[in-house]
Amino acid sequence: MEVFYFMVFGALAAVVAAVELSKSNKDRINTTSAFNSFKNNYLLVYSLMMAGDWLQGPYVYYLYSTYGYGKGDIGQLFIAGFGSSMLFGTIVGSLADKQGRKRASVTYCITYILSCITKHSPHYKVLMLGRILGGIATSLLFSAFESWLVAEHNKRGFEQQWLSITFSKAIFLGNGLVAIISGLFGNLLVDTLSLGPVAPFDAASCFLAIGMAIIISSWTENYGDPSENKDLLTQFKGAATAIASDEKIALLGAIQSLFEGSMYTFVFLWTPALSPNGEEIPHGFIFATFMLASMLGSSLASRLMARASPRVESYMQIVFVISAAALLLPILTTMFVTPSKVKGGGISFSGCLQLLGFCTFEACVGIFWPSIMKMRSQYIPEEARSTIMNFFRIPLNIFVCVVLYNVDAFPITVMFGMCSIFLFVASLLQRRLLVIAEKPKTEDRDLVKERDPENEPLNI
Repeated sequence: MEVFYFMVFGALAAVVAAVELSKSNKDRINTTSAFNSFKNNYLLVYSLMMAGDWLQGPYVYYLYSTYGYGKGDIGQLFIAGFGSSMLFGTIVGSLADKQGRKRASVTYCITYILSCITKHSPHYKVLMLGRILGGIATSLLFSAFESWLVAEHNKRGFEQQWLSITFSKAIFLGNGLVAIISGLFGNLLVDTLSLGPVAPFDAASCFLAIGMAIIISSWTENYGDPSENKDLLTQFKGAATAIASDEKIALLGAIQSLFEGSMYTFVFLWTPALSPNGEEIPHGFIFATFMLASMLGSSLASRLMARASPRVESYMQIVFVISAAALLLPILTTMFVTPSKVKGGGISFSGCLQLLGFCTFEACVGIFWPSIMKMRSQYIPEEARSTIMNFFRIPLNIFVCVVLYNVDAFPITVMFGMCSIFLFVASLLQRRLLVIAEKPKTEDRDLVKERDPENEPLNI
């Protein structure tokens, strides 16, 4: 493996360690033992859930190819997963609000375990069923757990600012450290122990089962709006009304869809971008490097959110601009760096530059997740939290399905350019959200000035 990869990984590891170890009292929030116990329980469960998800990711495409399916058939399976998340996500989100978030979290575990079991069959229809179950599970993963956490946090009377600690730690562990360990563990099962491409899915089922046992034994139930007189259609209308009537919620949904759409597109594009001529690149090691960059981002986010200034709405504008610039690198290198015409071999100079840009983008992803979670906890109403969060995923899933269907129709530079534009638009929408969020404070200050007796004329 080339020295360059080790240098990037080592540099990121050193920066992450420095950021974590150099935190001062200003970067930390004093909490209680009761909160710490609650937080650690959630982090354990969330890490197990994410382990169950990360173990599967690198081997889904590979498993389908070992069963003899071509690129077209595999593409349809992936589209089915995102389509399932789009069609059924809003329904399961509404059921989570109505029937309980704990019950929805358990349903996630069961659904994903069933999806893993289908991977043992080479039959296309069974694999398609597995993708549909996986799409439903993904919707629950990104709505039910966060909804349960926010509701339970508030129910127990913990300070609102403490939520940011749990969010940043969840991303640092679940989307960083656990992802790296899962990748190495999956590699151990498949390559070192030669247990076959289904082994990671079996391991994922075990982690999900352990997490489900902890949820059942230690979590209490909470609801959005458990009213018996509200059916699913009424809940949908309520959620749609909340989005349409509150500009802050609508902006938040648009920002989330634009960023996540770009992020999922990046997942499909980074491999051909780094090896346009079939260069040999260590995919697993690069993936681990990306996750390390994400850990750096979440560590920086925990510092930022621990302070009163700058506000999340403020610094996220800069994050979106930086992420837009990072995804412009493939276009810039194509324009200004002479492309290599040698087939195979190691990574090219332009590939090295792009890898650095991609690591920057992943650091922005690490900042994005806890920050968007914090904004969602502030702006989305509790009674329809899961429903609204899954409404946000509808345009995202449509976008990803369109990209997957047309991934070979456009040059890779066009795709990156589109993502960069989306991220820049997200920064403009974030600016608008900041302006709206600061309006009430400005109005309150004006009201205080009007009521200040020193400003009133004296009656003589």
